[in-house]
Parts: sequence; C-alpha cells; structure tokens
Amino acid sequence: MKRMSAWAMALTLVLGGNAVAQQTKPLSAQDSDPNTLGWMQGFPPAADKTIRFTDPDYFAFPKLRWTVCHFRELMPTVAVDNGSKGARQLAVTLDPSLDAVSFTPLGTNKAMTWAQAFDANYTDGVIVLHHGRVVYERYAGCLHQNTLHGAMSVTKSLTGLIGEVLVAEGKLNPAALVGDLIPELKKSAFGDATVRQVMDMTTALDYSEDYADPEAEVWTYAEAGSPLPKPKDYVGPRSYFEFLQTVKKSGTHGKAFAYKTINSDALGWLIARATGHSVAEVLAERIWSRIGTDREAFYTVDSIGTPFAGGGFNATLRDMARVGQLMLDSGKLNGEQIVPKAAIDAIRHGGDVKKFEAAGYELLPNWRYSSMWWVSGNDHEAYAARGVHGQTIWIDPKADMVIARFASHPVAANAGSDPTSLPAFQAVAEHLMASDAASSSAQKQ
Repeated sequence: MKRMSAWAMALTLVLGGNAVAQQTKPLSAQDSDPNTLGWMQGFPPAADKTIRFTDPDYFAFPKLRWTVCHFRELMPTVAVDNGSKGARQLAVTLDPSLDAVSFTPLGTNKAMTWAQAFDANYTDGVIVLHHGRVVYERYAGCLHQNTLHGAMSVTKSLTGLIGEVLVAEGKLNPAALVGDLIPELKKSAFGDATVRQVMDMTTALDYSEDYADPEAEVWTYAEAGSPLPKPKDYVGPRSYFEFLQTVKKSGTHGKAFAYKTINSDALGWLIARATGHSVAEVLAERIWSRIGTDREAFYTVDSIGTPFAGGGFNATLRDMARVGQLMLDSGKLNGEQIVPKAAIDAIRHGGDVKKFEAAGYELLPNWRYSSMWWVSGNDHEAYAARGVHGQTIWIDPKADMVIARFASHPVAANAGSDPTSLPAFQAVAEHLMASDAASSSAQKQ
C-alpha cells in the first residue's frame, strides 16, 4: 500500500474525492456557514477552529466552506497579473424577479425556486449576466464581491482556452504528437498521443482517480504536486513535470473520453513549451490583463513553482463572469479581438458525443467534451466550465446569458448539484428570453 501524506489525502479532495463520505446527512448551508462555525476567527483562532494546510481534512466538508476562499494563506501560489489599466465596470440592472423563477430538479416532481437553489447547492456566490449586464448577484459564507475563490476544475477550461488560442494562431499543432513537442514525455503514455487527444481527454492512460483505492495513481500524483518537503526515504516524482513522465499507457488513444486531471497538466506543459512561459504568465498576458478584471488572480503551485493547470486557479466571481462574457462575445471586447473567434468556435463545436458516452455520465445525455469545456448539445447550444463542489461558468448563446457560480457543496462530484443546477440554469435562460420577448412586444404596441 502506498504511504499517503496528509497533503496527498488533502489534495485528492481538491481533485474531486468525496469530502463528505462519512456523513450520511451533512449540515445545511446555513448551519455549515464558515462564519457560523467560527473557523479561523480570532488572533489566534481557538485550537478546535484552526485550519492548517497540513491537516488531512483541511478541504473536507465543512472546513472546505472556509478553505475555498483562503488557499493563498495556506499554500504557495503564483500570481496572474491583471495589469495596470484598471477594472472595467460592469453595467448593473438587477432583476428581482429571478428569485421567483421556478423549475423542477431532475429526478423529482417537487418544484424549487432560483432563490431556494442558492442554499440547496451550498452556493458561495452566483452572478447572472444578460446582454452583458448584471441582472442578479448574491453572496454568502466566505465569499464577497472582492474575494478570491478556488475555481477547481474550471481551471482546466482556462487551460483549454489558452491551448485553443495557440492552435488558432498556429503556435500549437493539434495533430502533433506530444512526444515530439516534449521529448521528456516521449516514453510516457503521452508520447504517442496527439495534442488534440490531450485537449479533449481522449488519451488512453493507465491512471486511476479512484479515491477509494489506496493504490490508485492519483495518490502518487498528489504527492508529486505537494510543495512540502518529502520524507528522507521518498523516491517518487517531486513535481507535476516528473509525474507526467511516469504515466503508462492503457488502450488506444482517441477511442473514448475519460476525465483525467493529468491531461490538463500535460497541456499546461505543452503551452509552456510553445510559448516559453507558464500558463499563469500566458493567461495574464493574453487574457487577464486585457479584459478589465477587478483583481489579480493566482494559481497554487508545486515545489518548483509549476502552476496547477488542472485545478489551482483562484479569482473573484465577477472576473469569472467576465471570462464567460468574453466567450459569449466570441472573444471580442469593446471592439478588440482579445481571443481569436476560431478558438471559441473550436470549443463550442468540438468534441464527440459517442466518445463522451463511453464515460457514463447519466445526467449528461448528448453532451460532449471539447478542449476541456463541457458542451451540452441542448437547443440553446449552452456550454460550460465545471469544477468540483459546484464551480461553474455557464454560457448560453441563445439567451445571451452567462452564469458564474462559486460553491462549496459537500459532495465533490457535479452529480451532487447537477439535478438542481442544470434545470435552474435553463429556467433562468428561458425567463430572461421571455422577458425580452415581452419587452419587445410592448415596444411595438
């Protein structure tokens, strides 16, 4: 059995392990509010209210409801510069009627309102943009308008976006073999995979993220990414780069979608090799400093400062909404093409339904996975960036709507919140479209 450090056990929770496995009925959103529970309050905080990076449960529910807003205090990070131009103000026209929007969660026949869904999903904050204007904004728990919150696997979608930008600009060949671009990976499972297979996660990797299995490779991966000193007898990989070189192949690349975080780290390495800069630097230069973000963002890093391209990004909720609006507007902001339209088109129209089906996501029929974005295939052509515990950027082109949400749901997997979230997003979109239609009709009379 592999020896699992406190860091390894904790990081697997960030990657998606079930942080509430031992609780049959978790505390409610109100009862688990970090302010109510008193985590890290006082100077110093009480011993039983202290959360440390080295605690194996530092990211387990209910502690995670505090931790999601405080990664920078707990571990080493690298900044994503937002430049010196200052924040771009978001127009605000709040629509109080959204709270009463009703929908029926999947698998039930009992209606719920948008307002009720806030606590049902342990939401820390949610913002809705319609035609580029803020029509709804609400915060709770550890989150405020200017707080940096963990984006979890929404990070992957940012990595995928950067990858598509480089493809559109001819700086990264999607048909190239990874081993030809990164010789260090030639003998690994990634060696004979194409860049596109990495971006769409159709690689065939002998790698398990089964957190119930103490022998699963995810534990070695987590230990490799730890910035903490290793035991004297430790002989495993000591960075994300080193771990990727150890991954073995199982099967044939390109046959089926399999969601595995290490693909994002491989793409992060490809981005770094193609540009000569880390994903944090590329994101800052190409996007973050150009879209009028409120704050500098950051990534968590490993022991050599490598940004965690699969889950380490942290930002404000409004800035995540700005990313969503950039996607919705085909990469253009105030007349300037920040991101090539071709990059966003590739995300929206990429992926393969048949390959996605192989992964067995029962709640996501007809979906696809494209450049580390989730494409719904619904009649609104909605697509999303998604992360554990409820992190979301939802983009609905037909409704001209963006929803950004940060959350700290006790169940890590999106299956815990999707039954409530997916119909709620659709209901809000339809409500906004109906309001547009009514307004247009009134103007014609």
